[in-house]
Amino acid sequence: MLILSLFVFLQPTGYMENSISYSAIEDVQLLSWENAPKYCLQLTIPGGTVLLQAANSYLRDQWFHSLQWKKKIYKYKKVLSNPSRWEVVLKEIRTLVDMALNSPLQDDSIHQAPLEIVSKLLSENTNLTTQDHESIIVAIAPLLENNHPPPDLCEFFCKHCRERPRSMVVIEVFTPVVQRILKHNMDFGKCPRLRLFTQEYILALNELNAGMEVVKKFIHSMHGPTGQCPHPRVLPNLVAVCLAAIYSCYEEFINSRDNSPSLKEIRNGCQQQCDRKPNLPLRLLHTSPDLVSQEATLSESRLKSVIVTSNEIHVEVERNNTANQKMTANVGNDSEPNLIDCLMVSPTCSTMSIELSAQADRILGCYVEILKMLSDYDDWRPALASLLQPIPFPKEALAHEKFTKELKYVIQRFAEDPRQEVHSCLLSVRAGKDGWFQLYSPGGVACDDDGELFASMVHILMGSCYKTKKFLLSLAENKLGPCMLLALRGNQTMVEILCLMLEYNIIDNNDTQLQIISTLESTDVGKRMYEQLCDRQRELKELQRKGGPTRLTLPSKSTDADLARLLSSGSFGNLENLSLAFTNVTSACAEHLIKLPSLKQLNLWSTQFGDAGLRLLSEHLTMLQVLNLCETPVTDAGLLALSSMKSLCSLNMNSTKLSADTYEDLKAKLPNLKEVDVRYTEAW
Repeated sequence: MLILSLFVFLQPTGYMENSISYSAIEDVQLLSWENAPKYCLQLTIPGGTVLLQAANSYLRDQWFHSLQWKKKIYKYKKVLSNPSRWEVVLKEIRTLVDMALNSPLQDDSIHQAPLEIVSKLLSENTNLTTQDHESIIVAIAPLLENNHPPPDLCEFFCKHCRERPRSMVVIEVFTPVVQRILKHNMDFGKCPRLRLFTQEYILALNELNAGMEVVKKFIHSMHGPTGQCPHPRVLPNLVAVCLAAIYSCYEEFINSRDNSPSLKEIRNGCQQQCDRKPNLPLRLLHTSPDLVSQEATLSESRLKSVIVTSNEIHVEVERNNTANQKMTANVGNDSEPNLIDCLMVSPTCSTMSIELSAQADRILGCYVEILKMLSDYDDWRPALASLLQPIPFPKEALAHEKFTKELKYVIQRFAEDPRQEVHSCLLSVRAGKDGWFQLYSPGGVACDDDGELFASMVHILMGSCYKTKKFLLSLAENKLGPCMLLALRGNQTMVEILCLMLEYNIIDNNDTQLQIISTLESTDVGKRMYEQLCDRQRELKELQRKGGPTRLTLPSKSTDADLARLLSSGSFGNLENLSLAFTNVTSACAEHLIKLPSLKQLNLWSTQFGDAGLRLLSEHLTMLQVLNLCETPVTDAGLLALSSMKSLCSLNMNSTKLSADTYEDLKAKLPNLKEVDVRYTEAW
């Protein structure tokens, strides 16, 4: 669309310097009489007329409609800037909307200009009646079908949602507007009032008689009837609205410093503003008997501790001690304690005493329920898990028992999902930062059961690529007590965990090993699995006993079972070269391969050995020198794990799904790599 801000007219001697404003144009006409100049417009102005000639008819028509549009917009701005009677104003608004809808011009500003005029009108006249509100909303509704409302108009819509949530305008007019926002908005950070309007609209739906059932139907309409939502922006936009709404529930606790100290101050032992003292090193009270005994021993060499109670969180503040240099250094850096660690306190004081207002409580209940709904859609669950993996909630929410109890359903859905991209999000987003796994494990502030959810999370993680020494070592260091307690109660997953810790030599302390064995032998399932472990250990000793061949080739078409049967038939402690090329082995055979202590060369050419097997090999066969993966189904996810096999000097990845980036990463991390085959890959 062409909209001219001024015109300059020709004289025989050149251009005139005087311009004509849009408001001075009284009429615009197309010259259509016989012998009239081609492609000309006639502009009527005070004192005469002006001819404007275009290069062609298309450009002339553009000018004509643009000038008419701009002229009318100036007229409506003037009329609506000084409203006298609202029935007249409403009539003018309807006429303005009709003009925008019927304009042949194709430009976003054609619809946005009337919305901005109405938005300004509403912002300058705040004493309208409810009936006037609804009449104006209905009048501009057609323009909102393909356009986002301006910020001031969003404020007006929010007010209507809050004051008249049961109005039919909310359902009939606002629903398509919010649907368009959720489907097309790309950044709520640039348009925060669109998010606020969406938030208030959903709360208005929740105020209807059917309540959350109406909200559920709305969420389903946004997802669509099929198993895959066709609009990729809907889920992240809904999650953004939920996170902002939940944050608003705790805003009073986050911002207030008078009536309730912040969580950081509570950790530092301050009860009231007047009691605030300089930061002191913290030592949180734990209930683990082992930790208590350790603390008792350590306290003999320290100065007397001072116990400070604040609300329901108890922390132990220690005076600076020259022997406590490490802790003092941390405080000197003004670094805040790890959030989850700070919340992992005594069960009797694990949550803050937070009382939300009735309105905040309704908002919290509504939006946590929406997160539950989102987690029920299979196609949305991977993206939802990824969005929630960094724990994007305020610390006050994580310390609120009601919130973590309601959110537990979402975490359970993640733990039940067999897809690795979902349940892997239970772990922290990066090293050194806790995740949902730590938050909902025994000792975490959100754990309100006897470890059932913790056992479910461990089970699903151990069943995927996390069946590694690293994960077992983390459990042994941080969650050994809960694992032993659940195993003592007959939980099969925890029994398996303890057996694997023994099998992979995760536990170095002999007393701890004996305690684990006693725990296993205290239940029938534990006793049976421990006996199986002992049998495997005897077989392993026989397998690893020095002797046997140094080279071995399995016949083609051999299976995992054939390999297992062969390796159980004698000693293979001297086996250095194993060829499984053109066999039918899969990643399952990795459980047997990792028991070969002398293995240096492994040929897996044209097998079904995949990523899971590679991850397991990388954990155990660190001395492997030659590996052939030609024509195997491995991908970047498994090949990246090879970066820990520093002894590799020959690697064949011909005809695999290797990417160029992964290849560069492997070359950088494998210093001894000399022979590489990447033909028929992306890296070739």
